[in-house]
Amino acid sequence: MRRDEAGLFFAPSKEPTAARLSREEAAKRVCGGCPVMVECREHALLQPEPYGVWGGLTAAERRVVLARRRRRDVELKKASRPTDRIAAAG
Repeated sequence: MRRDEAGLFFAPSKEPTAARLSREEAAKRVCGGCPVMVECREHALLQPEPYGVWGGLTAAERRVVLARRRRRDVELKKASRPTDRIAAAG
């Protein structure tokens, strides 16, 4: 990221919705050409970063990804315990 692009990634206070959406799309375009986009995204998901565009995702998009990961993890845990249910039934 160049110094002049830094303002694309974080919202100024009281930013109008149309301006925010435009800024976020511009930030995502910068992310799209970044060689460490995946690592940046994972950092933001692991921290979790509550603000800004990281790894091509907005804060709201990262919350969705995290919620999906949590649901997937719960489902995987449930699916990995079929012998527990069989042993309890028998």
